[in-house]
Amino acid sequence: MLYPTLLSRYNQSKMLIMLIDPDKHDDDSLLGTLKIVNQNPPDVIIIGGSLVSKSLNESISLIKETTSIPVFLFPGNLLQVCDQADGILLISLISGRNPDYLIGNHVLAAPFLRKSGMEVIPTGYILVGTGTKTSVEYISNTTAIPASKTDIVVSTAMAAEMLGLKLIYLEGGSGADSPVNKDLITAVKKNISIPLIVGGGIRTPQQATDAYTAGADIIVIGNVLEESPELLKEFVKCKNQFYNFK
Repeated sequence: MLYPTLLSRYNQSKMLIMLIDPDKHDDDSLLGTLKIVNQNPPDVIIIGGSLVSKSLNESISLIKETTSIPVFLFPGNLLQVCDQADGILLISLISGRNPDYLIGNHVLAAPFLRKSGMEVIPTGYILVGTGTKTSVEYISNTTAIPASKTDIVVSTAMAAEMLGLKLIYLEGGSGADSPVNKDLITAVKKNISIPLIVGGGIRTPQQATDAYTAGADIIVIGNVLEESPELLKEFVKCKNQFYNFK
């Protein structure tokens, strides 16, 4: 089970998640990436995207045949829910007010998820405006919380914890111009007692280091590894420098 592992490492060491969008790979490129993954393993692989046309089951099967790293769904919509993964980050888009992304899709998926036996981790997803309008905003028909509205972001994260969600995910959005700023990460971290994930716009090990130092427990890296998968080694090194950092 992933969540007990997260809690056991909470405030003791950092974690790294690699995001794989199946539509960005054919079998050969995915196998090439997974070879690098086996040499420099992240803690978790999550799979999904705003739009996914390829079969998730096929991609997950290939990943699980090639690596021993836990694979979790990171679904952008109901079509991205399947039963081949180890678990799912059950995202509630709490920065927006679209009922489908707050609870509607979850109701439809619940019977399937219960039957699947997958680990389900309820996750409060907060989209932070960092520049250009992202795919997540467009697809979800929601508006990101401006990065300057620290009080709103913090209150949203606090409310999510009070509602019983188990993770907070601060997201700059796929293809964001810049990552979530350090002061905002620190402010949220100070006001919650559950693990904090930060993703979107992190393209360099220094940006990852900055996010970790500011308070992120977990970093998600996606787009830059599609372009340069060999950079995974540097992000793993970055994470490892925080082992037993307390």
